[in-house]
Amino acid sequence: MGLFSRKQSATPAVPAPRAVDPALAALTGDYTIDPAHSSIGFTVRHAMVTNVKGAFTEHEGTLGLDGTDPSRSTAAIDVRIASVDTGMKDRDAHLRGDDFFDAERFPLMSFRSTAAEQLGGDRYRITGDLTIKDVTRPLSIDLEFNGSATDVYGNERVGFEGGAEILRSDWGLTWNAALETGGVMVSDKVKLTFDISAVKAAPQA
Repeated sequence: MGLFSRKQSATPAVPAPRAVDPALAALTGDYTIDPAHSSIGFTVRHAMVTNVKGAFTEHEGTLGLDGTDPSRSTAAIDVRIASVDTGMKDRDAHLRGDDFFDAERFPLMSFRSTAAEQLGGDRYRITGDLTIKDVTRPLSIDLEFNGSATDVYGNERVGFEGGAEILRSDWGLTWNAALETGGVMVSDKVKLTFDISAVKAAPQA
Protein backbone atom coordinates (compact mmCIF):
# COMPACT_ATOMS: atom_id res chain seq x y z
CA MET A 1 0.00 0.00 0.00
CA GLY A 2 1.49 3.36 -0.96
CA LEU A 3 1.12 6.57 1.01
CA PHE A 4 2.99 8.89 -1.30
CA SER A 5 2.98 9.04 -5.08
CA ARG A 6 6.21 8.42 -6.99
CA LYS A 7 7.65 11.43 -8.84
CA GLN A 8 7.40 11.10 -12.60
CA SER A 9 10.38 11.84 -14.84
CA ALA A 10 8.14 13.33 -17.52
CA THR A 11 4.54 14.46 -17.77
CA PRO A 12 2.58 12.59 -20.49
CA ALA A 13 0.60 14.65 -22.97
CA VAL A 14 -2.62 12.99 -21.81
CA PRO A 15 -2.37 11.79 -18.21
CA ALA A 16 -3.88 8.38 -17.57
CA PRO A 17 -6.54 8.26 -14.86
CA ARG A 18 -5.08 7.25 -11.51
CA ALA A 19 -6.98 4.55 -9.67
CA VAL A 20 -7.52 5.23 -5.98
CA ASP A 21 -7.06 2.36 -3.55
CA PRO A 22 -10.15 2.38 -1.28
CA ALA A 23 -8.09 1.19 1.70
CA LEU A 24 -5.60 3.97 1.11
CA ALA A 25 -8.34 6.57 0.67
CA ALA A 26 -9.79 5.49 4.03
CA LEU A 27 -6.60 6.66 5.76
CA THR A 28 -7.23 10.28 4.76
CA GLY A 29 -7.40 12.56 7.76
CA ASP A 30 -5.50 14.33 10.50
CA TYR A 31 -3.48 12.31 13.00
CA THR A 32 -1.85 13.11 16.32
CA ILE A 33 1.42 11.38 17.18
CA ASP A 34 1.03 9.26 20.32
CA PRO A 35 4.13 9.95 22.45
CA ALA A 36 3.43 6.97 24.71
CA HIS A 37 3.86 4.60 21.76
CA SER A 38 6.43 6.54 19.72
CA SER A 39 10.14 7.17 20.07
CA ILE A 40 12.66 9.62 18.61
CA GLY A 41 16.23 8.54 19.19
CA PHE A 42 19.82 9.06 18.10
CA THR A 43 23.15 7.26 17.97
CA VAL A 44 26.57 8.93 17.92
CA ARG A 45 30.12 7.51 17.97
CA HIS A 46 31.98 8.22 21.21
CA ALA A 47 35.79 8.25 21.58
CA MET A 48 36.09 6.67 18.11
CA VAL A 49 35.35 3.17 19.45
CA THR A 50 31.79 2.86 20.72
CA ASN A 51 28.27 4.19 20.18
CA VAL A 52 26.20 6.22 22.61
CA LYS A 53 22.45 5.93 22.17
CA GLY A 54 19.86 8.34 23.45
CA ALA A 55 16.32 9.58 22.99
CA PHE A 56 14.15 12.64 23.39
CA THR A 57 11.37 11.49 25.69
CA GLU A 58 9.06 14.49 25.21
CA HIS A 59 7.74 15.27 21.77
CA GLU A 60 4.52 16.00 19.95
CA GLY A 61 3.42 16.20 16.36
CA THR A 62 0.78 15.78 13.71
CA LEU A 63 0.38 13.99 10.39
CA GLY A 64 -1.95 14.99 7.61
CA LEU A 65 -2.58 12.02 5.33
CA ASP A 66 -4.33 12.37 1.97
CA GLY A 67 -5.12 8.91 0.65
CA THR A 68 -6.54 10.18 -2.64
CA ASP A 69 -3.46 12.31 -3.39
CA PRO A 70 -0.75 11.01 -1.02
CA SER A 71 1.91 13.47 -2.21
CA ARG A 72 -0.04 16.16 -0.36
CA SER A 73 0.47 14.43 3.00
CA THR A 74 2.33 16.41 5.66
CA ALA A 75 4.20 15.94 8.94
CA ALA A 76 5.12 18.30 11.78
CA ILE A 77 7.10 17.33 14.89
CA ASP A 78 8.35 19.34 17.87
CA VAL A 79 10.89 17.82 20.27
CA ARG A 80 11.63 19.21 23.73
CA ILE A 81 15.42 19.39 24.01
CA ALA A 82 15.45 19.24 27.82
CA SER A 83 14.01 15.71 27.61
CA VAL A 84 17.24 14.28 26.16
CA ASP A 85 18.13 11.01 27.89
CA THR A 86 21.30 9.00 27.30
CA GLY A 87 21.20 7.17 30.61
CA MET A 88 23.87 9.37 32.23
CA LYS A 89 22.84 12.54 34.11
CA ASP A 90 26.13 14.42 33.68
CA ARG A 91 26.21 13.74 29.94
CA ASP A 92 22.57 14.78 29.55
CA ALA A 93 23.28 18.03 31.42
CA HIS A 94 26.22 18.69 29.07
CA LEU A 95 24.00 18.13 26.03
CA ARG A 96 21.40 20.57 27.40
CA GLY A 97 24.03 23.21 28.06
CA ASP A 98 25.72 25.90 25.98
CA ASP A 99 28.30 23.53 24.43
CA PHE A 100 25.55 21.66 22.57
CA PHE A 101 21.81 22.42 22.41
CA ASP A 102 21.55 25.40 24.79
CA ALA A 103 18.10 24.15 25.80
CA GLU A 104 17.30 27.17 27.97
CA ARG A 105 17.49 29.54 24.98
CA PHE A 106 16.32 27.06 22.33
CA PRO A 107 13.89 24.66 24.02
CA LEU A 108 12.54 22.99 20.88
CA MET A 109 13.87 21.10 17.88
CA SER A 110 11.33 21.09 15.05
CA PHE A 111 10.70 19.39 11.73
CA ARG A 112 8.22 20.56 9.08
CA SER A 113 7.78 18.50 5.93
CA THR A 114 7.88 20.09 2.48
CA ALA A 115 7.68 17.07 0.13
CA ALA A 116 7.26 13.29 0.01
CA GLU A 117 8.06 10.54 -2.47
CA GLN A 118 7.68 6.78 -2.73
CA LEU A 119 10.88 4.78 -2.99
CA GLY A 120 9.15 1.46 -3.66
CA GLY A 121 6.68 -0.73 -1.83
CA ASP A 122 6.02 0.71 1.62
CA ARG A 123 9.24 2.77 1.67
CA TYR A 124 9.12 6.55 1.49
CA ARG A 125 11.31 9.61 1.77
CA ILE A 126 9.96 12.65 3.58
CA THR A 127 11.83 15.89 3.02
CA GLY A 128 11.46 18.96 5.17
CA ASP A 129 13.12 21.63 7.29
CA LEU A 130 14.85 20.67 10.53
CA THR A 131 15.47 23.49 12.99
CA ILE A 132 17.98 23.09 15.82
CA LYS A 133 18.82 26.16 17.90
CA ASP A 134 18.64 29.04 15.39
CA VAL A 135 19.66 27.04 12.31
CA THR A 136 17.18 25.60 9.78
CA ARG A 137 18.42 23.19 7.12
CA PRO A 138 16.78 20.59 4.83
CA LEU A 139 16.53 17.00 6.02
CA SER A 140 15.32 13.84 4.26
CA ILE A 141 13.96 10.99 6.39
CA ASP A 142 13.57 7.49 4.96
CA LEU A 143 10.51 5.76 6.41
CA GLU A 144 8.65 2.49 6.15
CA PHE A 145 4.87 2.44 6.49
CA ASN A 146 4.07 -0.31 9.00
CA GLY A 147 0.35 -0.36 8.34
CA SER A 148 -2.89 0.76 9.96
CA ALA A 149 -5.17 -0.79 12.59
CA THR A 150 -7.97 -0.06 15.03
CA ASP A 151 -6.78 -0.47 18.62
CA VAL A 152 -8.75 -1.92 21.56
CA TYR A 153 -10.10 1.55 22.40
CA GLY A 154 -11.48 2.06 18.90
CA ASN A 155 -8.76 4.46 17.79
CA GLU A 156 -7.60 4.30 14.18
CA ARG A 157 -3.80 4.18 14.09
CA VAL A 158 -1.01 4.30 11.52
CA GLY A 159 2.62 3.41 12.12
CA PHE A 160 5.95 4.42 10.56
CA GLU A 161 9.59 3.71 11.35
CA GLY A 162 12.78 4.97 9.78
CA GLY A 163 15.79 7.18 10.13
CA ALA A 164 18.23 9.72 8.76
CA GLU A 165 21.86 10.74 9.13
CA ILE A 166 23.02 14.28 9.77
CA LEU A 167 26.27 16.12 10.43
CA ARG A 168 25.66 17.96 13.69
CA SER A 169 28.09 20.68 12.65
CA ASP A 170 25.62 21.69 9.92
CA TRP A 171 23.36 22.89 12.75
CA GLY A 172 26.12 24.60 14.71
CA LEU A 173 26.71 21.75 17.17
CA THR A 174 30.48 21.82 16.91
CA TRP A 175 31.79 21.15 20.45
CA ASN A 176 34.46 18.46 20.63
CA ALA A 177 37.62 17.35 22.44
CA ALA A 178 40.76 15.86 20.92
CA LEU A 179 41.90 12.40 22.03
CA GLU A 180 45.52 11.70 22.95
CA THR A 181 45.53 8.76 20.55
CA GLY A 182 44.13 10.85 17.70
CA GLY A 183 40.62 11.58 16.62
CA VAL A 184 37.91 13.31 18.61
CA MET A 185 35.60 12.56 21.53
CA VAL A 186 32.29 12.88 19.64
CA SER A 187 31.73 12.12 15.96
CA ASP A 188 30.17 14.71 13.69
CA LYS A 189 27.80 12.15 12.15
CA VAL A 190 24.62 11.42 14.08
CA LYS A 191 22.06 8.76 13.22
CA LEU A 192 18.43 9.68 13.93
CA THR A 193 15.72 7.05 14.43
CA PHE A 194 11.95 7.41 14.38
CA ASP A 195 9.27 4.95 15.48
CA ILE A 196 5.92 6.67 15.16
CA SER A 197 2.39 5.66 16.08
CA ALA A 198 -0.31 8.23 15.29
CA VAL A 199 -4.02 8.31 16.12
CA LYS A 200 -6.62 9.59 13.68
CA ALA A 201 -8.65 12.57 14.85
CA ALA A 202 -12.41 12.14 15.14
CA PRO A 203 -14.34 13.72 12.25
CA GLN A 204 -15.67 17.20 12.91
CA ALA A 205 -19.38 17.31 13.71
